[in-house]
Amino acid sequence: MVRDLQSFLKTLEASGELRHINVEVDPYLEMGAIVDRISRQPGGGSALMFNNVKGHTMPVVMNVFGSTKRIAMALNPGSKSLNLDDIVTRIDRLIQTAMPKGNANFFEKISKLSFLSEIGSWMPKKVTKGSCQEVVWHGKDAALSRLPILTTWPGDGGPFITLGLSHTILNNGQRNMGLYRLQKHDEHTLGFHVQMHHDGAKVCHRRYNAGGRVPIAVSFGGDPALTYAATAPLPPFLSEIMFAGFLRGKGIDMVRCLTNDIEVPADSEIIIEGWINPEELRKEGPFGDHTGYYSLADTYPVIHVEVITHRFNPVFPATIVGRPPKEDSYLGLATERIFLPFLKMLLPEIVDIHLPPVSGFHNLVIVAIRKEFPGHPQKVMNAIWGIGQLMFSKVIVVVDHDINPNDITEVMFRASSNIDPRRDLLFTDGPLDVLDHSSSRFSFGSKVGIDATRKSFKLDNFSREWPQDLVFPDEIIKKINDKWEEYGF
Repeated sequence: MVRDLQSFLKTLEASGELRHINVEVDPYLEMGAIVDRISRQPGGGSALMFNNVKGHTMPVVMNVFGSTKRIAMALNPGSKSLNLDDIVTRIDRLIQTAMPKGNANFFEKISKLSFLSEIGSWMPKKVTKGSCQEVVWHGKDAALSRLPILTTWPGDGGPFITLGLSHTILNNGQRNMGLYRLQKHDEHTLGFHVQMHHDGAKVCHRRYNAGGRVPIAVSFGGDPALTYAATAPLPPFLSEIMFAGFLRGKGIDMVRCLTNDIEVPADSEIIIEGWINPEELRKEGPFGDHTGYYSLADTYPVIHVEVITHRFNPVFPATIVGRPPKEDSYLGLATERIFLPFLKMLLPEIVDIHLPPVSGFHNLVIVAIRKEFPGHPQKVMNAIWGIGQLMFSKVIVVVDHDINPNDITEVMFRASSNIDPRRDLLFTDGPLDVLDHSSSRFSFGSKVGIDATRKSFKLDNFSREWPQDLVFPDEIIKKINDKWEEYGF
C-alpha cells in the first residue's frame, strides 16, 4: 500500500516511470523548461527527480501525475489494472448501495450496514506524531529560502509554490484542503491565490471579514491520493481528506500543527504553518497558467509563515502549468472518469462525457445522451451549467448516445454536419473561471450549447427526413476482418 510520496516514488522507479537528473539544474526557468518539453512527449513522458538543484540541498520531483499510467498507480494502488475502472466501479456500487431503488428489502438494508462500515474506514485518524515534524524551524529560521521554490515562466511575478496543499477550517468547522498557487513575496510571506468561487475564499473573505488571524497550513507530498483529492470538485458534505481515504481504502493519518489546531497529513514531506489577515491584501502574479496565457496580477491575501517543519531528507514536489498537455491534464482526465457516476446520478440520460485537455477542460464539454423528448439536449446543457465547477463551461456540445465523446474527429463531424446554427445553438450568460481572459467582464460572460444530435419529427419537430449514416452491414465488416490477411494487408 502506498503511504507517502517517497514510497510512491520508489514504486515509480521500480516500474521505469521515474528518471533521475543528477546534473545541476536551476529552479529559475531551467527546471520548468525541461518538464515542459518532457510533458509534451507522447503519453506525458516520465516523472523527473532533480537531485542537484542549484542553491539547494533538497531534491525536487515533478511530473509525478503526468501520465494515465501514473495516475492509475497513484489513485488505485491495490489494483493490477493501469486505469481508473476499479475506482469508477466502487463509486457506482456505493451510489447504488446508498440509493437503492424502490422499497429496500432485507438484503438491501444489510448492504447499507456494510456501506456505513466501509465509510468509517475512510475517516481520517488523529495521531500524536508524524514524520512531517521530524525537523522544526521557528521564527526567522522558518525561511522560505530553505525550499527550492520554482519560477517556471519568464513573465511570472516571482517564484511560486505550485503543488502545496492548503489546509483551512470552514465556517461549519469542517476541514478544507485545496490546491492553490502560492507566490513567494519574501522570506516569510506568501501570496494566497484563492479565487472567489473556491472554498478558500469563504475562509478569507466571508467568515473573517472583520479582521483577525486566520490559521492556515500548507502540506507537501504525503499519499499521492491527497494531491488529487485537493483538486477534485467534491460536494460540500465530503471533505478532501475523507475522499483521499476512500481512494486509498484507508483513512489518512493526521497530526496537529505546532502553532494552531489545524491537522495535516502526518506522512507529508514538508509543512508550512502560518496565518492570514483577510484585510491584508498584496499584489500577486502574473503567473503562466493552465489557460496557456499569463493570468494577470491582482490583489490576494497574504500568508505569514511562522513555522516550517519537514521530515529528514524531504523531497519537494512541484509542477508546471501552461498550455496543455501538462501534468494537470491527467489530473483533469482522472476527474472526468471518477466523477462520471455522480454526474449520471444527477442526469441519468448521460451516457458519457469528455472535457478535452486542449480546451483547458472548462472551455469545452462534450456529452453523449439518450435523447427522449423535445428540448432534451437543451435541458442537459442548462443542467450542466448548474452543477459545481461545470458552471464555468463555455461551450457544451451534445451528441447522440452512440457517439464517443473522446473521438474528437467524430464529434467535430457531428457538430458541423448536424446543426442549423439558428436552431441548434443555445446562448446564455453566467459565471466564468476567474482566469478566463476572453470575456469583457471579470469572471462573467456568455456561453453556448450546441445540439449536435440527429433530428427527427417526433423529438425535434423536424419537418424533413433525416438521412442515414454511411455504415457497412455487420456481416461485411466481419467478412473483411476474417479475410484481411488474405487481401495482402
